[in-house]
Amino acid sequence: MTDHVLAATDKGVQTLTLNRPDKKNALTAAMYGALADGLERAERDASIRVTLIRANGDAFTAGNDLADFAAAGATPVDRQPDEKPHVTRFLENLATAEKPLIAAVNGLAVGVGVTMLLHCDLVYAGEAATFQMPFVNLGLVPEAGSTLLLPRLVGMQKAADLFLTGKKIDAARAEALGLIAEVFPDASLQTEALARAEALAAKAPNAVRLTKALLRGEDRGAVLARQKKEGADFANQLRSAEVKEAISAFFEKRAPDFSKLG
Repeated sequence: MTDHVLAATDKGVQTLTLNRPDKKNALTAAMYGALADGLERAERDASIRVTLIRANGDAFTAGNDLADFAAAGATPVDRQPDEKPHVTRFLENLATAEKPLIAAVNGLAVGVGVTMLLHCDLVYAGEAATFQMPFVNLGLVPEAGSTLLLPRLVGMQKAADLFLTGKKIDAARAEALGLIAEVFPDASLQTEALARAEALAAKAPNAVRLTKALLRGEDRGAVLARQKKEGADFANQLRSAEVKEAISAFFEKRAPDFSKLG
Protein backbone atom coordinates (compact mmCIF):
# COMPACT_ATOMS: atom_id res chain seq x y z
CA MET A 1 0.00 0.00 0.00
CA THR A 2 2.57 2.59 1.10
CA ASP A 3 5.88 2.83 2.91
CA HIS A 4 4.53 5.92 4.67
CA VAL A 5 2.94 3.64 7.29
CA LEU A 6 5.10 0.88 8.74
CA ALA A 7 3.47 -2.11 10.41
CA ALA A 8 5.16 -4.58 12.74
CA THR A 9 3.94 -7.02 15.37
CA ASP A 10 5.86 -8.30 18.38
CA LYS A 11 4.84 -9.56 21.82
CA GLY A 12 1.17 -9.15 20.99
CA VAL A 13 1.55 -5.48 20.01
CA GLN A 14 0.93 -4.28 16.47
CA THR A 15 2.82 -1.02 15.94
CA LEU A 16 1.62 1.27 13.17
CA THR A 17 4.22 3.95 12.53
CA LEU A 18 3.52 7.06 10.49
CA ASN A 19 6.61 7.37 8.32
CA ARG A 20 6.45 10.57 6.30
CA PRO A 21 8.61 12.78 8.50
CA ASP A 22 9.62 15.16 5.71
CA LYS A 23 5.93 16.19 5.47
CA LYS A 24 5.28 16.17 9.22
CA ASN A 25 3.45 12.87 8.64
CA ALA A 26 0.58 14.64 6.83
CA LEU A 27 -1.93 11.96 5.94
CA THR A 28 -2.63 10.88 2.36
CA ALA A 29 -5.25 8.47 1.01
CA ALA A 30 -2.70 5.65 0.90
CA MET A 31 -1.75 6.28 4.52
CA TYR A 32 -5.38 6.19 5.61
CA GLY A 33 -5.72 2.91 3.72
CA ALA A 34 -2.72 1.38 5.47
CA LEU A 35 -3.98 2.50 8.88
CA ALA A 36 -7.45 1.13 8.15
CA ASP A 37 -5.92 -2.18 7.04
CA GLY A 38 -3.90 -2.33 10.24
CA LEU A 39 -6.95 -1.87 12.44
CA GLU A 40 -8.85 -4.52 10.50
CA ARG A 41 -5.90 -6.88 10.80
CA ALA A 42 -5.84 -6.43 14.56
CA GLU A 43 -9.49 -7.40 14.91
CA ARG A 44 -9.15 -10.67 12.98
CA ASP A 45 -5.68 -11.76 14.15
CA ALA A 46 -5.75 -13.38 17.58
CA SER A 47 -2.01 -12.85 18.01
CA ILE A 48 -2.54 -9.07 18.02
CA ARG A 49 -3.89 -7.90 21.34
CA VAL A 50 -3.03 -4.18 21.27
CA THR A 51 -2.37 -1.66 18.50
CA LEU A 52 0.09 1.16 19.13
CA ILE A 53 0.01 4.18 16.79
CA ARG A 54 3.19 6.22 16.74
CA ALA A 55 5.24 8.34 14.33
CA ASN A 56 8.78 8.80 13.06
CA GLY A 57 10.33 12.26 12.99
CA ASP A 58 9.53 15.34 15.05
CA ALA A 59 5.76 15.34 14.53
CA PHE A 60 2.91 12.93 15.19
CA THR A 61 0.90 14.20 12.23
CA ALA A 62 0.09 17.58 10.69
CA GLY A 63 -3.34 16.20 9.80
CA ASN A 64 -4.67 15.85 6.26
CA ASP A 65 -2.31 16.66 3.42
CA LEU A 66 -3.71 19.93 2.05
CA ALA A 67 -2.12 19.23 -1.33
CA ASP A 68 -4.47 16.23 -1.56
CA PHE A 69 -7.37 18.52 -0.69
CA ALA A 70 -6.44 21.02 -3.37
CA ALA A 71 -5.89 18.35 -6.01
CA ALA A 72 -8.94 16.22 -5.25
CA GLY A 73 -11.54 18.96 -4.86
CA ALA A 74 -14.85 17.55 -3.69
CA THR A 75 -13.39 14.11 -2.94
CA PRO A 76 -10.36 14.92 -0.75
CA VAL A 77 -7.60 12.53 0.31
CA ASP A 78 -9.36 9.67 -1.47
CA ARG A 79 -10.51 9.03 -5.02
CA GLN A 80 -12.46 5.77 -4.91
CA PRO A 81 -15.92 6.52 -6.31
CA ASP A 82 -16.92 2.85 -6.30
CA GLU A 83 -15.54 1.98 -2.88
CA LYS A 84 -15.72 3.22 0.68
CA PRO A 85 -13.02 5.91 1.02
CA HIS A 86 -9.96 4.90 3.01
CA VAL A 87 -10.45 7.80 5.41
CA THR A 88 -13.99 6.59 6.13
CA ARG A 89 -12.74 3.05 6.70
CA PHE A 90 -10.11 4.34 9.11
CA LEU A 91 -12.52 6.48 11.14
CA GLU A 92 -15.13 3.72 11.31
CA ASN A 93 -12.50 1.17 12.33
CA LEU A 94 -11.37 3.46 15.12
CA ALA A 95 -14.92 3.71 16.41
CA THR A 96 -15.58 -0.03 16.26
CA ALA A 97 -12.23 -1.42 17.44
CA GLU A 98 -12.75 -4.02 20.15
CA LYS A 99 -9.08 -4.39 21.05
CA PRO A 100 -7.16 -1.62 22.83
CA LEU A 101 -5.69 1.28 20.90
CA ILE A 102 -2.72 3.21 22.29
CA ALA A 103 -1.16 6.34 20.82
CA ALA A 104 2.26 7.88 21.43
CA VAL A 105 2.18 11.56 20.43
CA ASN A 106 5.48 13.24 19.65
CA GLY A 107 5.62 16.85 18.46
CA LEU A 108 2.61 18.39 16.79
CA ALA A 109 -0.77 16.71 16.41
CA VAL A 110 -3.15 18.64 14.17
CA GLY A 111 -6.74 18.01 13.07
CA VAL A 112 -7.37 14.29 12.70
CA GLY A 113 -4.10 13.84 14.58
CA VAL A 114 -6.08 14.95 17.63
CA THR A 115 -9.56 13.63 16.85
CA MET A 116 -8.26 10.09 16.33
CA LEU A 117 -6.93 10.18 19.88
CA LEU A 118 -10.48 10.37 21.22
CA HIS A 119 -10.91 6.75 20.12
CA CYS A 120 -7.69 5.56 21.74
CA ASP A 121 -7.90 3.88 25.12
CA LEU A 122 -4.56 5.22 26.29
CA VAL A 123 -2.73 8.26 24.90
CA TYR A 124 0.79 9.17 25.95
CA ALA A 125 2.66 12.29 24.84
CA GLY A 126 6.12 13.75 24.91
CA GLU A 127 6.74 17.02 26.70
CA ALA A 128 7.09 18.89 23.40
CA ALA A 129 3.78 17.59 22.00
CA THR A 130 1.14 20.11 20.95
CA PHE A 131 -2.51 19.59 20.01
CA GLN A 132 -4.60 21.70 17.64
CA MET A 133 -7.89 21.29 15.76
CA PRO A 134 -8.04 24.19 13.27
CA PHE A 135 -11.03 22.90 11.29
CA VAL A 136 -13.00 26.14 11.47
CA ASN A 137 -9.89 28.11 10.52
CA LEU A 138 -9.84 26.10 7.28
CA GLY A 139 -13.55 26.55 6.63
CA LEU A 140 -14.24 22.97 7.71
CA VAL A 141 -16.03 21.12 10.50
CA PRO A 142 -14.54 18.57 12.92
CA GLU A 143 -14.68 14.85 12.08
CA ALA A 144 -14.14 11.36 13.53
CA GLY A 145 -17.15 11.71 15.82
CA SER A 146 -15.22 14.34 17.76
CA THR A 147 -18.16 16.72 18.14
CA LEU A 148 -19.78 14.01 20.25
CA LEU A 149 -16.72 12.61 22.00
CA LEU A 150 -14.78 15.74 22.91
CA PRO A 151 -17.59 17.49 24.86
CA ARG A 152 -18.15 14.26 26.77
CA LEU A 153 -14.49 14.19 27.69
CA VAL A 154 -13.74 17.82 28.53
CA GLY A 155 -17.14 19.53 28.75
CA MET A 156 -18.99 21.73 26.27
CA GLN A 157 -17.18 25.00 27.05
CA LYS A 158 -13.69 23.53 26.78
CA ALA A 159 -14.62 21.65 23.60
CA ALA A 160 -16.05 24.81 22.03
CA ASP A 161 -12.91 26.72 23.00
CA LEU A 162 -10.72 24.17 21.22
CA PHE A 163 -12.92 23.76 18.15
CA LEU A 164 -14.06 27.33 17.50
CA THR A 165 -10.76 29.10 18.19
CA GLY A 166 -8.50 26.40 16.73
CA LYS A 167 -6.08 27.19 19.55
CA LYS A 168 -2.97 25.12 20.15
CA ILE A 169 -2.40 23.56 23.58
CA ASP A 170 0.67 21.90 25.02
CA ALA A 171 1.02 18.45 26.55
CA ALA A 172 0.59 19.65 30.12
CA ARG A 173 -2.71 21.34 29.25
CA ALA A 174 -3.86 18.28 27.29
CA GLU A 175 -3.18 16.09 30.31
CA ALA A 176 -5.04 18.49 32.60
CA LEU A 177 -8.06 18.41 30.27
CA GLY A 178 -8.01 14.61 30.14
CA LEU A 179 -7.07 14.33 26.47
CA ILE A 180 -4.02 12.23 27.34
CA ALA A 181 -3.13 9.84 30.14
CA GLU A 182 0.49 10.80 30.87
CA VAL A 183 3.36 12.98 29.69
CA PHE A 184 6.91 11.66 29.36
CA PRO A 185 10.24 13.25 28.45
CA ASP A 186 10.48 13.30 24.66
CA ALA A 187 13.50 10.99 24.64
CA SER A 188 11.68 8.24 26.54
CA LEU A 189 8.17 8.54 25.07
CA GLN A 190 8.40 5.70 22.57
CA THR A 191 10.04 3.32 25.03
CA GLU A 192 7.47 4.09 27.72
CA ALA A 193 4.51 3.76 25.35
CA LEU A 194 5.73 0.45 23.96
CA ALA A 195 6.37 -0.93 27.46
CA ARG A 196 2.80 -0.10 28.46
CA ALA A 197 1.44 -1.61 25.27
CA GLU A 198 3.36 -4.83 25.88
CA ALA A 199 2.18 -4.96 29.49
CA LEU A 200 -1.43 -4.57 28.37
CA ALA A 201 -0.98 -7.20 25.65
CA ALA A 202 0.12 -9.68 28.33
CA LYS A 203 -3.11 -9.33 30.31
CA ALA A 204 -6.18 -11.56 30.00
CA PRO A 205 -7.45 -10.63 26.51
CA ASN A 206 -11.16 -11.18 27.07
CA ALA A 207 -11.13 -9.23 30.33
CA VAL A 208 -9.35 -6.38 28.54
CA ARG A 209 -11.85 -6.31 25.68
CA LEU A 210 -14.84 -6.45 28.03
CA THR A 211 -13.42 -3.68 30.18
CA LYS A 212 -12.85 -1.50 27.12
CA ALA A 213 -16.44 -2.13 26.00
CA LEU A 214 -17.77 -1.20 29.44
CA LEU A 215 -15.68 1.97 29.55
CA ARG A 216 -16.81 3.02 26.09
CA GLY A 217 -20.45 2.27 26.83
CA GLU A 218 -23.12 1.24 24.38
CA ASP A 219 -22.75 4.22 22.07
CA ARG A 220 -20.93 2.79 19.05
CA GLY A 221 -23.99 3.48 16.92
CA ALA A 222 -24.18 7.07 18.13
CA VAL A 223 -20.52 7.67 17.31
CA LEU A 224 -20.89 6.20 13.84
CA ALA A 225 -24.03 8.27 13.25
CA ARG A 226 -22.18 11.42 14.31
CA GLN A 227 -19.26 10.52 12.03
CA LYS A 228 -21.71 10.23 9.14
CA LYS A 229 -23.28 13.62 9.88
CA GLU A 230 -19.89 15.27 10.29
CA GLY A 231 -18.73 13.63 7.06
CA ALA A 232 -21.67 15.05 5.12
CA ASP A 233 -21.07 18.56 6.47
CA PHE A 234 -17.34 18.19 5.87
CA ALA A 235 -17.92 17.17 2.24
CA ASN A 236 -20.29 20.09 1.69
CA GLN A 237 -17.79 22.53 3.15
CA LEU A 238 -15.04 21.15 0.93
CA ARG A 239 -17.00 22.45 -2.06
CA SER A 240 -17.49 25.86 -0.46
CA ALA A 241 -15.89 29.20 -1.21
CA GLU A 242 -14.72 29.25 2.40
CA VAL A 243 -12.45 26.26 1.97
CA LYS A 244 -11.23 27.48 -1.39
CA GLU A 245 -10.17 30.74 0.23
CA ALA A 246 -8.63 29.01 3.25
CA ILE A 247 -6.53 26.62 1.16
CA SER A 248 -5.47 29.36 -1.25
CA ALA A 249 -4.39 31.48 1.70
CA PHE A 250 -2.43 28.56 3.16
CA PHE A 251 -0.41 28.01 0.01
CA GLU A 252 0.02 31.75 -0.55
CA LYS A 253 1.20 32.14 3.06
CA ARG A 254 -1.33 34.83 3.96
CA ALA A 255 -4.28 35.20 6.29
CA PRO A 256 -7.60 34.07 4.77
CA ASP A 257 -10.22 36.73 4.09
CA PHE A 258 -13.74 35.54 4.83
CA SER A 259 -15.22 39.03 5.05
CA LYS A 260 -17.25 38.72 1.84
CA LEU A 261 -18.50 35.20 2.55
CA GLY A 262 -21.42 34.00 4.59
